[in-house]
Amino acid sequence: MRFVMAILITFSLAPRAAVAAEDKRPPLKLVFPSKAGDVTFDHAAHSKREKGGCTKCHDKLWPQSSKVAITSSDGCRTCHHAKGQSFDMKGNCAKCHAAKGATARRGS
Repeated sequence: MRFVMAILITFSLAPRAAVAAEDKRPPLKLVFPSKAGDVTFDHAAHSKREKGGCTKCHDKLWPQSSKVAITSSDGCRTCHHAKGQSFDMKGNCAKCHAAKGATARRGS
């Protein structure tokens, strides 16, 4: 009887563990609403570029939560500036900001 109960408990908890593990996976893309046109952030590409190293951005620049609204591009400026790690934000708005009703081009 104990064996049967152990199996039942194991199988009842397994789906919950899978859901919990799934919640920890980073999103592939995030969309931030903006008056200048929504910004589609390719999280997978940025993460790949950093070789999976999350600490460069999390938590000092961006909270590691999908529940927090990003209302500023200050974190983007860390790498996206003249002589920065990636393209300068100045004059490159269309790389991130989609025209209303359009999809953002990929620029990283």
